[in-house]
Amino acid sequence: GALLMVDMAHIAGLVAAGLHQNPCEVADFVTTTTHKTLRGPRGGVILCKEKYAKDIDKAIFPGIQGGPLEHIIASKAVCFKEALSDEFKEYQVQVAKNAKALAEELIKRDFKLISGGTDNHLILLDLTNKNITGKAAEKRLDDAYITANKNTIPFDPNGALVTSGIRLGTPAVTTRGMKEEDMA
Repeated sequence: GALLMVDMAHIAGLVAAGLHQNPCEVADFVTTTTHKTLRGPRGGVILCKEKYAKDIDKAIFPGIQGGPLEHIIASKAVCFKEALSDEFKEYQVQVAKNAKALAEELIKRDFKLISGGTDNHLILLDLTNKNITGKAAEKRLDDAYITANKNTIPFDPNGALVTSGIRLGTPAVTTRGMKEEDMA
């Protein structure tokens, strides 16, 4: 009687471009954001098997979701239309290439990657050998106008509020036209 729910907020763009397995093929429920890798407006989407659709609709509107915001609905439509294009797939391929190049460069500079590399747009660094916490790294990067997130690592000695890791992604720099050589 178990049900499977997948949150693909971070990988939705890769899924839309056909570069990552589509969880809708196996999951009963799939949630995602429309910003992050889909490059749409801030918002979310719930996908589900048809047999759950009416229950999801009743649970969300009008109880949780307010009135419709037509400009957001239109923005999401544009985002989904763009996700169907060849240009969007090319963009997602470049996002992944940039992440791989950044990961390789960081490894050369003696950073430890939790997974040893990346197959998508995210990199999780273990900072324990760098004498800086995730919280401090996040602040310093923010001061340099680089958005990053402190992140826990397995068996994190600093806990969830301070952390020993930092998470980096490449969608924003790819949108700005950067390529692999810019990741060094």
